[in-house]
Amino acid sequence: MNKRYLGAIILSPLLIFLFIGGVFLKSLVLILSLGGMYEFYKVLKEKNIHAFSMVGYILCIIYYLTLGEKINTDLFFYIIILSTLICLTIPVINIKYTFIDVATTLLGFLYIPVFFSFIVLVNNKDYGNYLVWLIFLSSWVCDTSAYYAGKYFGKHKLCPNVSPKKTIEGSIGGFFGSTLSCGLFGVFIVNKGVNIPIIHFFILGALCGILVQFGDLVASSIKRYTGVKDYSNLIPGHGGILDRFDSILFSSVVVFYYLSFIVGI
Repeated sequence: MNKRYLGAIILSPLLIFLFIGGVFLKSLVLILSLGGMYEFYKVLKEKNIHAFSMVGYILCIIYYLTLGEKINTDLFFYIIILSTLICLTIPVINIKYTFIDVATTLLGFLYIPVFFSFIVLVNNKDYGNYLVWLIFLSSWVCDTSAYYAGKYFGKHKLCPNVSPKKTIEGSIGGFFGSTLSCGLFGVFIVNKGVNIPIIHFFILGALCGILVQFGDLVASSIKRYTGVKDYSNLIPGHGGILDRFDSILFSSVVVFYYLSFIVGI
């Protein structure tokens, strides 16, 4: 069996958790966050960067334990400041560590668990059981459209120094794929009773069609800097958690912010 199809089968239970939502989805996202952080901190060691992984894991667990319908912003702010203060003392006590280790520790927490948590926060919104699918639909369709558009029409490199195989034609295909799929999904769920103007779904799809590609390229730039091909081999044919969910990390933020500050829900 093709490894990519095998990997897709392994990932398929995620769909069940999306349907169920609630504490089950939150628990799954926590597990994905911890796994993604492990991959992130591991590849950094290739460049002799030794993030304080245990601090990151503890922050992740505390964050999800305190995550309710919304982020407790006051508590989140205090935790980040206290963690930064504590981490900054470590290179003084043990000079084998540096401020780079401190910075990457906190970046790993913000980039992975916090970005991932917007899946849960979107699910918690009004109509969240429908809207959470926008995160995955925009990412998956954008990736697939970009792949086939690049395969059949790609001639001009997009970011050769970051991801040599990506093309401008593929990027355009991904943009239109995300825009159209989110728009059509919006038509479907509006007919199911979701009271949001359809135009927002097309706009949101367009925004995701741009920014999820940045999510992919950001993950690629980290891999290129550290000199690794994949973050891990956890998912056959797909690599690791960050290889498969790199664009979803960005789409989750985009969908949450758009719904919160533009749509107002």
